[in-house]
Amino acid sequence: GFSIPKEYTTSVTMASESSSKASSGNLGALASMAGINIGSSGGGETLSPNLYPDIVRSTPFIIDLFDVKVTTIEGAEVSLYEYFDKYQHAPWWSYITSAPSKARGLISSLFNKEKSMPATSAKPNTFHITREQNEKINAISSSIETTVNMKSGLIYISVTMQDPLVTAALTDTVMQNLQSYIVNYRTNKAKRDLDYTEKLYQDAKNNYYSAQQRYAEFADSNLDIVMSGYRTRLERLQNESSLAFSLYNQLSQQLQLAKARIQEVTPVYTVIQPASVPMNAEGPGKLMILVVSLFLALVGSIGWILYGKDFVNKLL
Repeated sequence: GFSIPKEYTTSVTMASESSSKASSGNLGALASMAGINIGSSGGGETLSPNLYPDIVRSTPFIIDLFDVKVTTIEGAEVSLYEYFDKYQHAPWWSYITSAPSKARGLISSLFNKEKSMPATSAKPNTFHITREQNEKINAISSSIETTVNMKSGLIYISVTMQDPLVTAALTDTVMQNLQSYIVNYRTNKAKRDLDYTEKLYQDAKNNYYSAQQRYAEFADSNLDIVMSGYRTRLERLQNESSLAFSLYNQLSQQLQLAKARIQEVTPVYTVIQPASVPMNAEGPGKLMILVVSLFLALVGSIGWILYGKDFVNKLL
């Protein structure tokens, strides 16, 4: 019991803004005033809260945590990868249980002529992960637990590690990264629409300025001419300028709506329980281990005295 390292747990609770079609009422009213129909789809791309635990456990999400800087209780500032590589403690019997697998890996490396990728704290390629990096990914993933209450809409994130400062820092980072992931997912389509609308707006603006300049230059250079051909050409240039201005004006309105749409579909999260440094260790329960060990020792001793000796004597 005393050989097992202490572990600390930090938990956070946050609530997400409920997405509904009614949330697009303000944007739809604004679009109607501008004479634009944005359709019946009010929100952005939806992401089921049931997928949040899978997102946190995914390899790309865990790899993004490798370079996170954490400060240990001893004052050392290292990356999360280095912390799991150098600052994590294990009970003494883990060296015995892991000896066979390490021996097999050593023998395999001696006979394997392929060059293995060195394990570094830099973000690895998700397509090709080394054995050491995969161990760190599994260790970080197993220390994070994410649950979602579908009825209340609350999201719970808890991290259990051996260092209380690292536990609190990692919990806060996981919460922020999850929020950023969901926001990027929800606003991805709206941002693409904004980029496309900005491109059309700039083209329409340049076309309008060019048409206006052609009209002004032609009118200034033919002030005293009253020929019908001149009037026809001037009227055509004026119509082109008016059409260019109409398109430019419409795209200007759509550009403002596209900017407002990003804000409309961006989810808002309320942190109900923020991350804090835990004061007491979560485990191991050394008192419980002691009680269970004494109980098993007592039962085993009584069994040996009453039945064990006679059974062994009969066999001998």
